[in-house]
Amino acid sequence: MLKSKKYLLMSLILIISLLTITACSSQTAAPGDAGPVGDRESLTFNDAKTKWTMQSIWAPSITLWRPDKYFVNQVNRLALGQLYIDYNEGGSLVTTSDELFDAVRTGSIQMGTDWPSYWEGRDTAFGLITSTPMVLTHNDYMIWFWQAGGFELAQDLYADYNIVFYPHSVTAVESGQRTNVPIKELEDYAGLQLRQCGRTQSLILEDLGASAVHLPGADIYLSVDRGVIDGAEFSVPECDWSMGFQEISKYNVTPGWHQPGPVSGVMINKDAYDKLPDNVKYIFKESAMSTMMWSWTYFEYTSGIYQNKFTEAGVQISRLSDDALSQVQKASWNLLLKDAKENPNHARIAFSQVKFLHDYSEWRQTQKPFSHGRNPEGLEDVYKQLEQIAKDHGVYDDVIAAAEGALARAQAGVHWEPGTPYKGNPNLD
Repeated sequence: MLKSKKYLLMSLILIISLLTITACSSQTAAPGDAGPVGDRESLTFNDAKTKWTMQSIWAPSITLWRPDKYFVNQVNRLALGQLYIDYNEGGSLVTTSDELFDAVRTGSIQMGTDWPSYWEGRDTAFGLITSTPMVLTHNDYMIWFWQAGGFELAQDLYADYNIVFYPHSVTAVESGQRTNVPIKELEDYAGLQLRQCGRTQSLILEDLGASAVHLPGADIYLSVDRGVIDGAEFSVPECDWSMGFQEISKYNVTPGWHQPGPVSGVMINKDAYDKLPDNVKYIFKESAMSTMMWSWTYFEYTSGIYQNKFTEAGVQISRLSDDALSQVQKASWNLLLKDAKENPNHARIAFSQVKFLHDYSEWRQTQKPFSHGRNPEGLEDVYKQLEQIAKDHGVYDDVIAAAEGALARAQAGVHWEPGTPYKGNPNLD
């Protein structure tokens, strides 16, 4: 009997020891392994198997950096133990926007953010990826990118430069020009020197009789304050306020026709991206989509707050007349068609965007005043012309395939499955 009790006691001790060893071994799984939830909760950023260097395109005084930081913070937490992205402020690693583009393209750094219109000297089509005067609004851009094939077409454009692109930020409509003289009709622009960013925007200003002056954001305050230029535009009210524009301008010329839907994006070196685990690639797209929604709601909300601040500071609204806006619309369409005729890439993206507006126009019209955005004047005629231009360039089928493919994937609703190569999300496989 005593022997039996000893045997039973030894057996129990052995079982408890084995269970303890098993538990300890499961708690010391490698940080990158797909272990139990408890393992992940013990990880820190220092456990990341891969570490990247990233730089924002925006200096700290330009609050457009907010979505950049939001995106990096989100990826770092979702990819905990696998990837850590070291966020660096604009200008801290490389100085100019072109240097940042090339640093990402060549892999000197793995990631940076951008305002796509800065790359129009490489290809005019980049200007369409961000805000084009009098065309897509911020809501339009979100729908076009994520549902109508825009994301796929943008990826194709950046791919020529060894860059993977994710649109991650869209702000409210920009404030408009801030000047010391009121502007209500087109003739009021005559003779003025105005800081303006964007190739198409500058060409329109020059057609109106003004001189477009290209200045970096850091130089605007002193240039207006000293009378070197007559006014400037930069961004949304919060950003303009942080740059001190309430101290140097008396009027805000509205609406912000030059940039009704400003988009910024994340640029990733393709070689670095290709080495990532598939689940981290999945995280990048989902984080870009959620950050874009966050950025729009943040900048839209704070635009009301900072508009009130400008009013309290004595800045007056000088609104362009409907006739003036109609003329600006015609000028914008003419430049869009001209660039599309000259550049197949421009034709591809311009037709895709205008096709989206065309296909959406009846629904938008029937739901006024509760629908968002607008149907631009002359849309139907421009749509027909761009359709023919796209066919002439041989890019019509690309646009149709991108739009139909995006819709098919969305309706199928098949999410990426762990253990399979990441091909996008949702997908058809």
